[in-house]
Amino acid sequence: MRTGMLWFDNDPRTDLPTKVMRAAAYYQKKYGTAPNLCFVHPSMIQDEVKPANGIELRPSRQVLPNHLWLGVNELPTTT
Repeated sequence: MRTGMLWFDNDPRTDLPTKVMRAAAYYQKKYGTAPNLCFVHPSMIQDEVKPANGIELRPSRQVLPNHLWLGVNELPTTT
């Protein structure tokens, strides 16, 4: 991901997948393409790292808590 969008959401009543959906909907409306990668602070991930609505979640300590860094991964993932 070369560029992305930083999204802030500190609503304690909303779970992470819902936060990612909201941010992804805004990203798609603004940039005309759907994101497929989201970096979040490790403290925001409760269990194992699972894709949220088709968006790959990756923990990163460089992202502050309650922030999401969304974008498009140009490289294919190997699993």
